[in-house]
Amino acid sequence: MPRDRGGADGVTRALACLAAILIAGCSEEPVVQPMPRAFVDTSWPQRVEGVAMGQVTAVDVDEQNRVFVLQRGDRAWAEPFPTEPIAQDTVLVFDGQSGALLDRWGAGQFVMPHGLSVDEEGKVWITDAAREQVYRYSPDGKLELTLGTRGVTGDDASHFGRPTDVLVYGDRVLVADGYRNGRVAIFDRNGSFIGQFGSEGSGKGQFAVPHSIALNGQAILVADRENARVEVFDLDGGFVKAVPMPDGGRPYAVKRVGGGMLATLEGRDGQDREGAVLRIWSKDWKLDRTLDASPMSGPSRGHDFAVGPGGAIYMADVEAGRVAKIDLSMEGP
Repeated sequence: MPRDRGGADGVTRALACLAAILIAGCSEEPVVQPMPRAFVDTSWPQRVEGVAMGQVTAVDVDEQNRVFVLQRGDRAWAEPFPTEPIAQDTVLVFDGQSGALLDRWGAGQFVMPHGLSVDEEGKVWITDAAREQVYRYSPDGKLELTLGTRGVTGDDASHFGRPTDVLVYGDRVLVADGYRNGRVAIFDRNGSFIGQFGSEGSGKGQFAVPHSIALNGQAILVADRENARVEVFDLDGGFVKAVPMPDGGRPYAVKRVGGGMLATLEGRDGQDREGAVLRIWSKDWKLDRTLDASPMSGPSRGHDFAVGPGGAIYMADVEAGRVAKIDLSMEGP
């Protein structure tokens, strides 16, 4: 994953640039306007002695307002991937209101966990980019189903190419697949392969890195990260349209946030500078507002987000090692 490698001065300059809406690029004296900061509840989640988060890659919320957080413990993304599973619990479950830790599980089960989704039945779907597999768990961490062949990369009914995310609706399981295949693979709930759409490329209906997938009524939304756009499809996988991100920003996640509104989360801008830029869109993809959701200092890369039953946004920041609770109805500092 590209990183800004300009040293301390480069990092400082990158953070300053990401905290603004670019008007004339990032020159030595850029002409910029301040970007409003998102309101983050700094008391959430509650800290628990002996429980630390490493790279936080994914988050989702169930109907009971339990927030499932996927994190990598003491492991960081690096290639070639290791083969030993992460020793720490990789799934942490928090109360969406109080932030109390309710449960934790996943130790010894994943090598490079990436995406997590909770379906309407409360099942937890997790992708592992190193093991090239997709798993379905019960809410308390019991393995129920495995898709893919462990450790073998491929582009067919029984193999993945570093899967990134899962969307479940009705009797369909859609896997964003991913860093190598650039497709969305379709299964039924029993794991039988049905078909796929999208292929690696930059044309209409094609993906470079389909990093996140979500449902918006009768439409499927795919955050086509390296093509700097969101692609919209009908429920049969037919291409509808592409929505380019402002200034070539890289959308790491896309979701519906309620009231007909949509949101995207950019982890990198068009010049590969990292941060967490949350954009709110109308239902017809008119940009409503842009918020800086990165911490006040330190590294940041927004990687995923979820929307709770009450409208709160929970954001996974992979570089900051945190999950942040954001209130869109309030102004940040």
